Amino acid sequence: MKLGTENKTKTVIAALLAVVALVLVVNAFRGGEENSAPPAAAPQSSATGARAGAPAATKPSHPLLAQTLDPTLRFDLLKSSEDITYQGSGRDIFRSQPEPPKIPIAAKPDVKPGPPTPPPPPPIDLKFYGFASRKDGFKRIFLAKGDDIFVAKEGDIVDRRYKIVHIGQNSVDVEDVLTSNHQTLPLQAG
Repeated sequence: MKLGTENKTKTVIAALLAVVALVLVVNAFRGGEENSAPPAAAPQSSATGARAGAPAATKPSHPLLAQTLDPTLRFDLLKSSEDITYQGSGRDIFRSQPEPPKIPIAAKPDVKPGPPTPPPPPPIDLKFYGFASRKDGFKRIFLAKGDDIFVAKEGDIVDRRYKIVHIGQNSVDVEDVLTSNHQTLPLQAG
């Protein structure tokens, strides 16, 4: 079995590259552990023109990167972030347009709801256009519904729905037996 180590120069170069890569990986993980001492402040002398009362040394305003990578929790910073409450502007961030203004609804008067009134019964669609009578007082009427003509006397049921209640000289009283609707049909001329 060949391991590819026949060419000695290639093998040496590969080994050196592996060592350099190993050193770089170790340095990448060890980078934050170095303890760096703050720079010492330079002594001030009155001969160099330093002002009286000026601070002896100035600290950098931003901490160094190695100092900010401290893994311990800072409860004071967490507490300050917990105390912040969100006070939104009232705008819905998921809508591109503002909501339309709400229309105030007027108060309805205090009306007690009663039972709903039933719809009126349909009108009787028969037309009374005449009658025939005998000398003994027996009357028959002629009723029309569309092209159909019915001949009936008092008490008869016409069109399987309408009962003839009373026959008069100029009108007839009819009852719808399905809806109990009473209607008076006048005598139609012609």
